[in-house]
Amino acid sequence: MRRSLAALLLLAAPALAQEGPMGIAFVQAPEQSWGVSMGATPAEAFANATAMCVDGGALAEDCLRTNWCFPAGWSVDVFLQHQEGLHWHEVVCGLPSREIGVTIATALCDAVERPYLIGCDLTQVYDPDGTPMMPY
Repeated sequence: MRRSLAALLLLAAPALAQEGPMGIAFVQAPEQSWGVSMGATPAEAFANATAMCVDGGALAEDCLRTNWCFPAGWSVDVFLQHQEGLHWHEVVCGLPSREIGVTIATALCDAVERPYLIGCDLTQVYDPDGTPMMPY
């Protein structure tokens, strides 16, 4: 009986491993495109995020890996624009709540701390499953 139970548990182990927490990966091709994807491993998630970035018009080699969080937690994506015109995104992931993400986004856009910015906005919030919470 014990052997049967042990064998059954060993067979079920790979399936149980699939049920665990997922990570989230972000890539961006500056001034071109971006990508975000959930995955069980960094390699899986970054490959999918890079494919999304390429679908958006960038070359794969321009899609830079910027963030990986495991478990994903809540994530925020903040758009920033420098007074000289350059723009980029700053992502913070692995957060315990949406509220903390919004607080962090507000701090990233603090004009006193970053007077060189002419634009700064929270552009997206992702829940722990990678679902965008803000309409486009």
